[in-house]
Amino acid sequence: MTETTLLFILTTVGAAMMGVFAIMVRMKAIKKPATVKKIIIPPIMMSTGFLMFLYEPTHLPLARIIAPLLVGAAASYLLIRTSRFEVHNGDIYMKRSKLFIFLLLGLLLARVIIKAIMGEQIHLAQMAGMFFLLAYGMILPWRVAMLLMFRKKQQEIKAPLMDMPMREKT
Repeated sequence: MTETTLLFILTTVGAAMMGVFAIMVRMKAIKKPATVKKIIIPPIMMSTGFLMFLYEPTHLPLARIIAPLLVGAAASYLLIRTSRFEVHNGDIYMKRSKLFIFLLLGLLLARVIIKAIMGEQIHLAQMAGMFFLLAYGMILPWRVAMLLMFRKKQQEIKAPLMDMPMREKT
């Protein structure tokens, strides 16, 4: 087995494990009420991944920056369209979306296919940077949209309380 084949297998298994972990975390998270903090923390924490681009082998030409960001934005559109919040006992919960799991699995499959086809043409560090950009291009617009939907749902909950007439003291 060549070093390239071994690296391909290890990185694919690693990506699969991260995908399964993301699905498990997501399924656990929707059992608890959503908060602004839980919505904005993932893209903020993920943004530290941009530090990888300080490492010279990860530097990308402009086309290899724009393409994964656009693909990520397209994927985020699907997540935005299927993400919904529900109110239970005065708390706001994220509604489970089956598309999330299929999208993650689809991205993993696309990653494997792209690596198999282009792995010899694009350096591994650059490929990692492109997949990071794809993921960030997906999560940032999705989380911004989630934040806007969450704030709207908060306003819907508060609005009926403000419309109630105040009782007079007797």
